Amino acid sequence: MPALNYSPSLVHRAAMRATKPALSYKGGDVGQWQRKLRKKLVELVGAMPAKRCPLRVRTLWSREHPLGRIEKIVFTAEAHADVPAYVCVPKNAKPPYDWMICLQGHSTGMHNSIAVALDDESKTIEVAGDRDFGLGCLRRGVAALCIEQRSFGERKEKVQKQVASHGCHDATMQALLVGRTLLGERVWDVDRGIDYLETRRDVKMKTIGVMGNSGGGTISVFAAALLPRVRIAMPSCYFCTFADSIGSIYHCADNYIPGILNHGEMYDVMGLFAPRPVTIVAGQADSIFPIAAVKRAFAKLKRIYRAAGAADRCHLVVGPEGHRFYADLAWPKTLKELKRIG
Repeated sequence: MPALNYSPSLVHRAAMRATKPALSYKGGDVGQWQRKLRKKLVELVGAMPAKRCPLRVRTLWSREHPLGRIEKIVFTAEAHADVPAYVCVPKNAKPPYDWMICLQGHSTGMHNSIAVALDDESKTIEVAGDRDFGLGCLRRGVAALCIEQRSFGERKEKVQKQVASHGCHDATMQALLVGRTLLGERVWDVDRGIDYLETRRDVKMKTIGVMGNSGGGTISVFAAALLPRVRIAMPSCYFCTFADSIGSIYHCADNYIPGILNHGEMYDVMGLFAPRPVTIVAGQADSIFPIAAVKRAFAKLKRIYRAAGAADRCHLVVGPEGHRFYADLAWPKTLKELKRIG
């Protein structure tokens, strides 16, 4: 008797192997291809507000730090969605500054970006894996806007009586009911963060970047692909292929976009950022985003950048460990690109 195929994943993996993304880059004019795929990607991530509400920026506290000054603010992204954020301005640089929007992944939240405790921001903590992104920016003379992503940290679900271990599962499922994705909502928050930066006088708009690890790397990729005001990107421990990463293991629902593999792979999504500079960060021993698939995907991405005349603006750095950021490997590439942009 032949083996019985009971597991649902057998069907899905076969379907992924058989799928040929209709809008994957196959050569030719990069700009024309980008317009087609970006239009489809906007549709897939879901509808966001047609009109932008007032930001209503409020300051919660402000204090000096050995590396500069940190202010905690809140801005309104859309009705019923307020976004806390740390504004980090470096001591060892002069305005206007280069700015990075920093995004934590599945963790206790944005407080890790400035290495303070979630429940007591006057108390410093140790942050593993170079995930103190805001402080990392300040050390290098770059300003940072560290925002709290929906369902993480201070924005975890507090209204429902019962939630999954990661509240992003519930938010993802509910977003689907109204034609949205949580991923698209998080990109929207980045976009509104850029609206806030536009109100400041100390911002170089031509060098605004995004960075983050894991779930922060996810939104770094999609924000870069969808938001024209993002000029540089440094996604960590996410870039791979969909099929070899989130399509091959159990993973949080916030990573999934319905139907995306029918249209493009992850290197196509990242390719929408060409010719703007990107530094892909990966871990040699990352079991979630396996390095062999990362390298295959990067070769495809490099082809897109080469066709866009920008092969030298597409970088991959691989750290010796697992699922973490590698600041000393990644920042030299990004700082060099920031100088090139000016």
